[in-house]
Amino acid sequence: MKTMEIPFIEEIVALRRDLHAHPEVAFEETRTSEVVARELESLGLEVYRGIAKTGVVGVLRGRGRSIGLRADMDALILEEKNDLPYRSQNPGRQHGCGHDGHVAILLGAAKFLSRHRDELDFDGTVHFIFQPAEEGEGGAKAMIDDGLFERFPMESVFGMHNWPELPEGRIAVVSGPVMASDCHLKITVRGRGCHAAMPQQGVDTLVAASHLVLALQTVVSRNLPPWESAVVSVTRMHGGSAMNIIPDEAVLYGTIRSFSLKTQDAIEEAVKRLCDGTGEAFGAKADVEFERRYPPTVNSDAEAKLCVRAAGVVVGIENVLTDARPSTGAEDFAYMLLKKPGAYVWLGSGNAEHAYPLHSPNYDFNDDVIATGIRYWVSLVETVLGKAR
Repeated sequence: MKTMEIPFIEEIVALRRDLHAHPEVAFEETRTSEVVARELESLGLEVYRGIAKTGVVGVLRGRGRSIGLRADMDALILEEKNDLPYRSQNPGRQHGCGHDGHVAILLGAAKFLSRHRDELDFDGTVHFIFQPAEEGEGGAKAMIDDGLFERFPMESVFGMHNWPELPEGRIAVVSGPVMASDCHLKITVRGRGCHAAMPQQGVDTLVAASHLVLALQTVVSRNLPPWESAVVSVTRMHGGSAMNIIPDEAVLYGTIRSFSLKTQDAIEEAVKRLCDGTGEAFGAKADVEFERRYPPTVNSDAEAKLCVRAAGVVVGIENVLTDARPSTGAEDFAYMLLKKPGAYVWLGSGNAEHAYPLHSPNYDFNDDVIATGIRYWVSLVETVLGKAR
């Protein structure tokens, strides 16, 4: 498998760069989804458009069992700084997370599997899921709500993300939590505004809010056991409009990341206590709002083991990391894993030339790992749907 020839690799690289030059953000991926649908139709697959507005599913039909392979399609609201012949032509839009590469890899796998089915050791149905709006807008949930799993029955579902922190030629597969949940935090501190030269006449919301910022740093260290990972970060603080006025309101914004809903519950309780106590201590009132966005991405054990086997065939078992630390980033593939067993893996894409992290304006997908990604998907299909299983 490591030496499996991909005769059309240059074609797939060119497609990836075309997608990079035309990035589209959440639920606006009209050109991208049309490119995807056209490529799938050229392979003779069943093609279904318009799922969650811009989502596309291609079906390679077979007998018996079925699985889903998912790639995200959307770009970031980000101004690209790369000087590339295929740099973004859409101002303020960039494929800074490599979803262009994910789409190209899954299309390459669809092409290889459809063209070489008779030579490969698998039977069953493969659903190629091209998902919109991963970057904060919950496209996976939108596809599920639009009937993804009812319209396309599958026993398990799998995802992949390129990972610049991991050297190319390696694949990480984690059993259990692999990505954190994402919860937005908003705290509104209300006091009594007054002249800044006469603070005794009011209730200083900025002092209360400042103490809250510091107190929130104890939530993880003093409320969770040392082996439980979580993050509470305050990222914005708004309040005041003039040099000589103490405002009657200040607002804090932030993010909470954790790897289980139980941990999220504990964090929310601790934050509420701090808001109540700190507000009362300063004569103010602190109201907190939590907006739970993405749940934790949790790989099922049996499917993770299948991914380890498939990855080992492609890169050698010595290059498959099974003890990688979970990431505190979030991923809406989590919604799919709440409905179906499956696993989400990281495809190593880092080297000296591709050292920029995800979401950097200087990031560009490493085309040298496209063939490895295609081989992994093909190996996984054979591993999960192998005729001998």
